[in-house]
Amino acid sequence: MELAKNLFAYLWQNPYENNCNTYLIRGELTTLIDPGHSRHVPHLFQQMEEDGIAPDEINLVILTHSHPDHFEGLDAFMNKPVKIAMNQEEERYLLESGKLLFEMMRQPLPEFRIDFYLKEGELHLSKDIFHVYETPGHSPGSITIHWPERKVLFTGDLVFYGGIGRTDFLEGNSKFIKESIERMSHLDTELLLPGHGELVMGREKVLHNFEYIRQNFYAYL
Repeated sequence: MELAKNLFAYLWQNPYENNCNTYLIRGELTTLIDPGHSRHVPHLFQQMEEDGIAPDEINLVILTHSHPDHFEGLDAFMNKPVKIAMNQEEERYLLESGKLLFEMMRQPLPEFRIDFYLKEGELHLSKDIFHVYETPGHSPGSITIHWPERKVLFTGDLVFYGGIGRTDFLEGNSKFIKESIERMSHLDTELLLPGHGELVMGREKVLHNFEYIRQNFYAYL
């Protein structure tokens, strides 16, 4: 589904499956954010093709974090000329305690590679400038990406519509997720694109969502 010019969202609609929302930015450097579970990648590609986007157009895959429901589908890109990017601390976590999540799901850690690391600061994707924020809490190397020109915020599993990412996995941290949410709440955002669930559209709704989280979740963190 095209949200705006060259910005596409592929939302996971089935509440009985644990898969993530995937986003695509089309341009000279077409970028896919969070491919999801491996078994759902063919459906993702089918949706893209219905929007007139060939999977071979993808130049870059960004991972907001390494939990299986966001990361596992990376194996579909291992033999393709695609660059892959993630935070370096998240790679450390994946190779240590993070891999236990894959074991809990009775699946091996998939083959992967990281071509370059994302750290806090500007990210230039051709003519478009994004800002990467390190937002630990859900996992130690989680990132959030802000697109200032479009006022779009890709939050991964930091913030959802009416909710936040869980912190009870190994190396989750309630203090850090609260601090990360507060930082992101001050950005100029009119479209919040979470890792799961509904989109938050409109600045007033975005601000209301952050306030709802403060009122209903902070006391338990």
